[in-house]
Amino acid sequence: MSVMVIPLDDWAAGERRFRFHADLEFFQTFDNTEILDAGIEVEARVVKAGAHKVTADLLLRGTVTVPCDRCLEPLTLPVEAEPCFRVCFGTGEEELSEDGRDILPLGATDRELDLAQAVYDYVCLSLPLQRVHPEGGCNPDTVRFLGHGHKDEEAALSSPFAALKGLLKDN
Repeated sequence: MSVMVIPLDDWAAGERRFRFHADLEFFQTFDNTEILDAGIEVEARVVKAGAHKVTADLLLRGTVTVPCDRCLEPLTLPVEAEPCFRVCFGTGEEELSEDGRDILPLGATDRELDLAQAVYDYVCLSLPLQRVHPEGGCNPDTVRFLGHGHKDEEAALSSPFAALKGLLKDN
């Protein structure tokens, strides 16, 4: 598992860049059983402009594999996100960020920036709500069982749901 902790006391003001990798083990630490595999590269640009003025710009790129909503076979989806944060050190400024950045709250005495939760959240948020293979990409046996893709009228009538088709039309 990759650790995504940046020590803030070890360097003076300025910019630093960090690289991390989020794999399946990373997502398992969050008890996420929906992600079957992952390969996300995380680039972090952290700017420290004083003891309590820190910003972090992330670039998340890679893929995650999840079950297809239709056939339950593995489906690999691209991930790309560029979240930007302002770090707040328990000063009460957590409500709003005037520069459009998201807030990463830390305690007033915290001296490490842990990006793991933010990376996890943004990867999950970047996934589409409906996760299905492109047309024709699903397991054909499963699709046939579900009744999608019946080519002829006789096969469609043998579906257990055929009797329900006219239900709304009759009312």
